[in-house]
Amino acid sequence: MPEENQPAPQANGKATGGLRPTTAMLVADAIASEPRPHFIRSLALRFAETAIFLVAVIGAIALGLGITAYFAEHRYVLAYLAAYAGFRFSDLIVREDAEDSPPREELSRRIVVQLPLLLTFAAAPFERTYIYGGAAPAFVRAFGLLLELLGMWLALGARIQLGFFTAGRTAEHPVLVRRGFYRYIRHPIYAGTFLVAFAWTLIYGAPVTAILTLIIGAILAQRWMKSEEAAMRSRFGEEYDDYARETDALIPAVW
Repeated sequence: MPEENQPAPQANGKATGGLRPTTAMLVADAIASEPRPHFIRSLALRFAETAIFLVAVIGAIALGLGITAYFAEHRYVLAYLAAYAGFRFSDLIVREDAEDSPPREELSRRIVVQLPLLLTFAAAPFERTYIYGGAAPAFVRAFGLLLELLGMWLALGARIQLGFFTAGRTAEHPVLVRRGFYRYIRHPIYAGTFLVAFAWTLIYGAPVTAILTLIIGAILAQRWMKSEEAAMRSRFGEEYDDYARETDALIPAVW
């Protein structure tokens, strides 16, 4: 038979004398044991990735220019980079991270994925500076800036829509988004990101780099989309097959 004066255990297993755990003690222990929210947990990783990439972009541009040009003398270049920096930081705020990858592996994967983009940033100014000289026609540069803004709108809008339409989903009840941009193409984020990268080649008027960007971008996009769609089919089955038959992958009515 238990003794009436036996010390009651605390929530952490230690004796409390004759006192029982209070509600405040239990709430404090519960808060301490809760996992940190996903957004807070990944924010430092996102900022680290973006800071590293933007520094690499500036280095790539400086290499491509031979460190001879100044952004103040190239208004469209400066405008592109200002918008691009805003795009990267906005993207890291609205993006959802892969939950099954350790932080270090996730950061390494993202940096490797960005390497082709860094090559584009270096190659376009290099081609313009050392092959053609001068600057591209103003209408080409203006079109490149417009294309960049369109790509940013598409990529960021798709991420926001993805988060909005999947709010409340669980592992047992996943949600296949088929509204918004996803009503027309299955990979609007890839499409928008590609437009942003291709716009850089127009800012400098670098046709060789533009062609290489199209070819390499198509190869990489095909590889990434194939992997992503295989994962989606394993999760949604026939529902995703029906969705794939009704939509295009990257470009409406083309691809």
